[in-house]
Amino acid sequence: MGVQTLQNDAARQIWELDRRHFLHPFTHFDSFRENGALFVDQGSGCEIKDANGQTYLDAIGGLWCTNIGLGREEMADAIADQVRRLAYSSTFTDMSNEPAALLAAKLAELAPGDLNRVYFSTGGSTAVDSAYRLVQFYQQCAGRPEKIHVIARRQAYHGSTYASMSIGYKAADRRHGFNFIEDTIHHISEPDIYRAPDGMNENRFCDFLVREFEDKIAEIGADKVGAFFAEPVMGAGGVLVPPEDYLRRMRDVCTRHDILYVSDEVVTAFGRLGHWFASEDVFGILPDIICSAKGLSSGYLPIGATIYSDRIHETISEGDPDRLYASGFTYAGHPVCCAAALKNIEIMEREDILAHSRAIGRYFGEQLRQLEGMKLVGDVRGAGLMRCVENVLNRETREAFPESVGIGERISRAAERLGLLVRPIGRLNIMSPPLVISREEVDIVVNRLSQAIEQVHNDLLKEGWHPV
Repeated sequence: MGVQTLQNDAARQIWELDRRHFLHPFTHFDSFRENGALFVDQGSGCEIKDANGQTYLDAIGGLWCTNIGLGREEMADAIADQVRRLAYSSTFTDMSNEPAALLAAKLAELAPGDLNRVYFSTGGSTAVDSAYRLVQFYQQCAGRPEKIHVIARRQAYHGSTYASMSIGYKAADRRHGFNFIEDTIHHISEPDIYRAPDGMNENRFCDFLVREFEDKIAEIGADKVGAFFAEPVMGAGGVLVPPEDYLRRMRDVCTRHDILYVSDEVVTAFGRLGHWFASEDVFGILPDIICSAKGLSSGYLPIGATIYSDRIHETISEGDPDRLYASGFTYAGHPVCCAAALKNIEIMEREDILAHSRAIGRYFGEQLRQLEGMKLVGDVRGAGLMRCVENVLNRETREAFPESVGIGERISRAAERLGLLVRPIGRLNIMSPPLVISREEVDIVVNRLSQAIEQVHNDLLKEGWHPV
């Protein structure tokens, strides 16, 4: 939305203030300087309105997070009631509040196995960062101070703190002048079945990935590796659904070498794949630590939770009477954020949103497969309400467009003009709509995205490209 498209002076003034003063996350400076931001003014259910009153079906779900939909009155009431009762209290050392205690107990109830301990933070990045610190503290307390190395996957996204960005390894994020922890954080291949090397089938690819993990552990030394970090389904890295049995086999390797398994469920938890948590219910693994955020409050307020096992807690809390867990956040266990999360979970339980998510997720996948015959569309993939279209120049060879074409961005802008928001990441268009999306709204998403792809295809033909 450029300033010239805004329909009133007040909106233009706000747009200009934003452009001059607000450094947005992941800003592309040249395009932002020219176009500024799309100003969102209102939201209800799966729809948002911009400053001009234009309505969009938000197939991005905010940022993987508006699970119960926008504009819920009872969420507003729960937040307002808690603000009036207790707007803030510290949870450092020996202070707490009722919403924080109740939410910790509820998360222990919902989480798998013996993951009964909860460390609150302010979002997904800090939940992952906290898991990283917890791993190191645990290994130190267990008498294994050299187990400070961690292994993760390339193309993973785990957050934007120094540690969490270092654990992640999206190639596009690694070329813009930032520094990363590189001596103790290591990376192995992502489970991208569509681009498996040497034409491997899924089983051979899975064998390759597990063997690579074992080789990396041997290279570092099993006595030095403290944890493995993995998203059950990789989100911003391309909605990569792993080969069958891959996660279980990786978990077995971790168990064999006494390596903690950290499941980053910032995206996949709270119904995105149709369950409270995907690790056990979808993939059959019991991690040592689960990181969560986003759907925990459906984006109504910022909150993160690092949920870990009783075994870890016993190790870090016993043995040394002077031991202190010297880490924390001013807003950890914030009473208003915790009240919002509790109400969010209550709504999901009462309305059986998990069952709806499972059913509508299957329907979404089925409908998106209608795009598979279109030129530009190389792969349609995903699970539940995490879906992705990978756009290519040649569908047979899987040749990608040059980055200069900006194929994902082109398609997202064409979709935006049609009243649909999809997320462009390189050659991808990613979708993660609210869990409450209806079948009719799914049909709208697929229809408008199809139109957008067709429009971009026609434009490319005029420019001399020949997608096949």
